[in-house]
Amino acid sequence: MSRVAKNPVPIPSGVEIKLDARTISVSGAKGKSDFTFPDSVSAKHENDVIKVSYDESSIESTALAGTTRSLINNMVIGVSEGFQKTLILVGVGYRAKASGKKLELTLGFSHPVHYELPEQVEVETPSQTEVVLKSHDKQVLGQVASEIRAFRPPEPYKGKGVKYSDENIRRKEAKKAAGA
Repeated sequence: MSRVAKNPVPIPSGVEIKLDARTISVSGAKGKSDFTFPDSVSAKHENDVIKVSYDESSIESTALAGTTRSLINNMVIGVSEGFQKTLILVGVGYRAKASGKKLELTLGFSHPVHYELPEQVEVETPSQTEVVLKSHDKQVLGQVASEIRAFRPPEPYKGKGVKYSDENIRRKEAKKAAGA
């Protein structure tokens, strides 16, 4: 029994749903998303909610049903409200500058790092050390944020690097002089 799949997905006003036998298309103010169901899972749209149905005797079907329900819910939230991730650059001389679909990062290398953003992702730099990524697709947003963070992950001694705004870096103590 999947507890996640049993919960219906509420559809807010302004979101359009097109449901076929194997696919769902969700469109709203922020964008449009499509998803193809696994073979053992189906969905019904009634009374402004989407209900996921599956074969409860199959373990694989139960797991896929919960995942499918979460993906549909993320699509509905994404096209109505959108998702946002904030990255913070910590370090002397670390800077970010956004121009269109390109992000230029100065991260202490001998050259600036240029990152080309996918079309679903928008970027803002409210300050030189803050990067705000926005998208209607949660998976693409997380992937882009992860790739940007991977250029210079935070290190545990001084905390320098690119970190998520809500990330907590565990700090280590520096080596002490022996025999002092």
